[in-house]
Amino acid sequence: MSDFDRNAAAARGGYAERAVAYDAGLRAHMIRVYNYMASAVALTGIVAFLTFQMVGGNSITVSGGQISGLTPLGQFLFGGPFMWVLVLSPLALVFALSFGIQRFSAGTAMLLFYLYAGLLGVSLATIFITYTANSIANVFFISAAAFGALSLYGYTTQRDLSAMGSFMIMGLIGIILASLVNLFLRSDAMSFAISVIGVLVFAGLTAWDTQKIKEMYDANDDAQSAGRKAVMGALSLYLDFINLFLMLLRIFGSRR
Repeated sequence: MSDFDRNAAAARGGYAERAVAYDAGLRAHMIRVYNYMASAVALTGIVAFLTFQMVGGNSITVSGGQISGLTPLGQFLFGGPFMWVLVLSPLALVFALSFGIQRFSAGTAMLLFYLYAGLLGVSLATIFITYTANSIANVFFISAAAFGALSLYGYTTQRDLSAMGSFMIMGLIGIILASLVNLFLRSDAMSFAISVIGVLVFAGLTAWDTQKIKEMYDANDDAQSAGRKAVMGALSLYLDFINLFLMLLRIFGSRR
């Protein structure tokens, strides 16, 4: 009987040690994901602001829907065919990462992720032309607080968010289709509705993606697999945050 008790205690002790090691590894993985995501957001913001300064900065004026004061670089980036390169190249990188991640090394995946964040920063320079700096800063901090709370919920909840996530994906597809239609309709009411629904969709996706990232962690992954998972997790949360921020900016941002 005493031998059985010692063996059981040893088994329990071994399980506890493995559980502690797993929790420590999971925390390190999530911190890595958040660090990648936060640095990509910072890169996007810096590139967006620097691009805004190079294309005209505060000398740019918006009147009657017309933009004036752009430098030659600004006219090249935002006033001609090259604008479509700015729109489509980040999209191409996202597809490359999403569907080809297993073919890339962890280092290459990270490089493509930061390249995507930088290119998106160039195209997002337009928010400084459209909205006041104060409203951009205010909405950014609101978005950061909301994102943090939603991601924490996704990490800590015991509820399976898969059903909600599937519903949010359907909502995302609806937003994309509605946005394409509104390119032709140019309806302010429809744009506002898309933004409100978009806030709800990306709020749900933030919680769901966080839970997915947590569940995908495997303590037995090698360095390359763990690195790729960290990059893809960071990309998911980065897209959730950026889109949540843009939707909130369209609702609460003060236009110039």
